[in-house]
Amino acid sequence: MMTTDTLADRLVDKSIEAFIMGLEIYNKPTIKYRIEGFSFFIINAWELMLKAKLLKDGKSIYFNDKPDRSLSVENVIRTIYTDKRQPLRINLEKIIELRNISTHFITEDYEAKYAPLFQAAVLNFTNELKRFHDKDVTEFIAQNFLTLSATYEPLTNEQIKIKYPPEIAEKLILQSNDLDLALDHNHSDKFAIDVRHNLFMVKKKEDADFLVKVDSSGSSPVKIVRELKDPANTHKYSHHQVVEAVNHRLKALNIDFEYVNAQSISRPFSTYTLDLFIKFYNVKSDGQFAYNHKTNVAGGPWTYSQQFVEFIVDEIKKDPDTIVESLQKSK
Repeated sequence: MMTTDTLADRLVDKSIEAFIMGLEIYNKPTIKYRIEGFSFFIINAWELMLKAKLLKDGKSIYFNDKPDRSLSVENVIRTIYTDKRQPLRINLEKIIELRNISTHFITEDYEAKYAPLFQAAVLNFTNELKRFHDKDVTEFIAQNFLTLSATYEPLTNEQIKIKYPPEIAEKLILQSNDLDLALDHNHSDKFAIDVRHNLFMVKKKEDADFLVKVDSSGSSPVKIVRELKDPANTHKYSHHQVVEAVNHRLKALNIDFEYVNAQSISRPFSTYTLDLFIKFYNVKSDGQFAYNHKTNVAGGPWTYSQQFVEFIVDEIKKDPDTIVESLQKSK
């Protein structure tokens, strides 16, 4: 009969194998399925490794009411990483979302967006494998294979609309926006590790790493360009995410805001409140605040800007006690 420790050791061995398979798939640029394949194997590696951790801690890896069914990876992650704001946990949850989406949608065009999350997941795995099981992954695979590199540039939202059918384009745009917001709000290397090269102009020649000329005849010619911002790329917030962002800002500013609904129950800023703002200020006609992606005949999803979030917060700050009542009367 297999003991708990033996089962845990076998899970760790399988976990390392799944981890290596994910790296091997990702590091072969000729494989078009590498994003979906990597997301599947890296999550499988984490699931096996964390279940082994539970077993060594004397905990069950099966559902209490279904002893023949093992816990899902989501259950295991929530059990071990109890803080839902922990960057490592958010990283895994985003990759799980990608794994689930890739069953139905094409995702290779988003490699450049997910590469920072993949890199963090790889290094997090090596650290947790050592911490929980005292295993050094470099004994099984060379250190240089732990560094990933993206081979694709992410498509713009307009390019997505051209390349994909409306229902896929809508899903990819919203998925991309959600990921961008997560990157903006999580600066820990446990969530994402970005590799990029930024060039900055300096006034003093001795401060420069190398010299260029802003001239087409120079040996290393460069040009100063100004970015034209596409509203599809600047308006990242979905309807639900605006609600979350506003509540987060109000809490950070210590602004007590509640309104009493028709059932005489006190409620925080909600989708109902947001709709009042959208209708009263005719937000959908203001390009600074709202953008319609128009990916289908119904008009496409609406997304909103950070500027709109700040506008709502500023209006609430002026009169948090009666603003909802005022908006309702105007409606």
